[in-house]
Amino acid sequence: MRVLFPHLDGLRIETIRAAGSTVRIDAATGEDPVGCPGCGTLSGRVHSRYQRRLSDTSITGREVVIRLQVRRLFCDNSDCGKTTFAEQVPQLAARHARRTLILERALCAVGLALGGRAGARLTRQLAATVSRMTLLRQIRALPDPQHSLPRVLGVDDFALRRGHNYGTILIDMQTRRPIEVLDDRTADTLAAWLRAHLGVEIVCRDRAGAYAEGAAVGAPDAVQVADRWHIWRNLGEAVERTVARHRASLAAAIADPEPRDRPALTEVTAEIPRGPVAPHQRQDRTAVRTRKRWSEVHALLAQGETIRAISRQLGLARGTARRFARAESADELLVNNRTGYRVSVLDAYKPDLHRRWNEGCTNANQLFEEIKSRGYQGSEKMVRTYLQPFRALAHIPAPPRKPPAVRKVVSWIMTNPDTIAAEHRDGLESILAVSPELAALTGHVRAFAKIMGERRGRDLERWMAAVDADDQPALHSFVRGLRRDQDAVVAGLTMSWNSGTVEGHVNRIKMLKRQMFGRAKTDLLRKRILLSE
Repeated sequence: MRVLFPHLDGLRIETIRAAGSTVRIDAATGEDPVGCPGCGTLSGRVHSRYQRRLSDTSITGREVVIRLQVRRLFCDNSDCGKTTFAEQVPQLAARHARRTLILERALCAVGLALGGRAGARLTRQLAATVSRMTLLRQIRALPDPQHSLPRVLGVDDFALRRGHNYGTILIDMQTRRPIEVLDDRTADTLAAWLRAHLGVEIVCRDRAGAYAEGAAVGAPDAVQVADRWHIWRNLGEAVERTVARHRASLAAAIADPEPRDRPALTEVTAEIPRGPVAPHQRQDRTAVRTRKRWSEVHALLAQGETIRAISRQLGLARGTARRFARAESADELLVNNRTGYRVSVLDAYKPDLHRRWNEGCTNANQLFEEIKSRGYQGSEKMVRTYLQPFRALAHIPAPPRKPPAVRKVVSWIMTNPDTIAAEHRDGLESILAVSPELAALTGHVRAFAKIMGERRGRDLERWMAAVDADDQPALHSFVRGLRRDQDAVVAGLTMSWNSGTVEGHVNRIKMLKRQMFGRAKTDLLRKRILLSE
């Protein structure tokens, strides 16, 4: 009994029998005196007996039901307010419970891991069927975990409803466990929590200004540490803006001496689109609107208007107005916008069409049937229209190589030069050889990477001074952001703490929200965040 049913140890087992898909256990308590819950006086004088019905964990895939006979006893202490009291079995079940403690713990674990509906489906397989609402009630009834006051606190926000409502998660960075979930992401809420929990020495956060303000007000003596990943990401955005300004130099990455006898493209084939249109060549509706809006924003900036006033006058979000204000030209805003080029269903089959055409097959119907057998789902007319310009040629020349995308070059610049692939290194060196601006940019990036990798935050001021002395507008904007948060940035580039653990918990919160289909209230989400393993 102690091995198979440790929670029944001390009880008198009368019968165990199988009844269909259920195992029934009849048990009763002993005859030893029991202490009164009101005064603690031992009593063995029986008033009456009654039976409790408890569900237990399954045996061999069968549901277990325990019918437990307990006593009601007299309290012989005349000063006690209780005349009688019911005998309890604390190792088996709680007062008034209809399930054993072992089954309650199992159901709570299922509910915390899977939620209501999925958890209820699993309990059917565990021969302990309960409804989804029962699981949710159990989760809500669980007490909050008790944590010691953290010395190192991690702070980050997460979306309750993206774009509308956000919450804040607080992590003990030493134990890597969540300790609290706040209802919003304002500075006042964080400051109030920190004032109520004195003793935080280090606060790890991203670059959000609200958390910087809240930590400064609530824990003025704590050291704020800006996350290195977010700093590196901000630098990457500045690098991307700079590369976009000098995208004309990217063609050097594919420059190679071509044989003189290679057939040149005729005017007919030159009109066939082979890739994205350059930003300065785009005349679509989006490009026209972007150029007009950029001109309006910079005209208002020249008049001395603030970003807030510009966003209000033009009906733009503040972030959009700020993005237009920071752009050196309208073409910079069109670099990553793919509206000017739409992928065709024929693109994947164009190399085959070129090969078969050069082999001498110029029958459009036959070529259509060949690519259709390989999965082409477009029309025959599209094939004929594409092939029509080639009929003036005896041979389709190989299409010119496209220069690398802006983001690809950004990844080359921000990759460790010791680990970058050889072909990427050659392409980057070709670009830097023809663009002194991008060469200087790469030098600044690699110098910053060395500071961050070696944790030499003391050298940050020297690096920022070097950037200020160079003609790098996007990096100047990045440096201004660093100076506004310089103490936290220096700490982030010096200390070993970062927000990686916090980001991992935010990712887990996204999974929990998807499990709950976004329908549960925040109190249930909070319990699952704080109590899940």
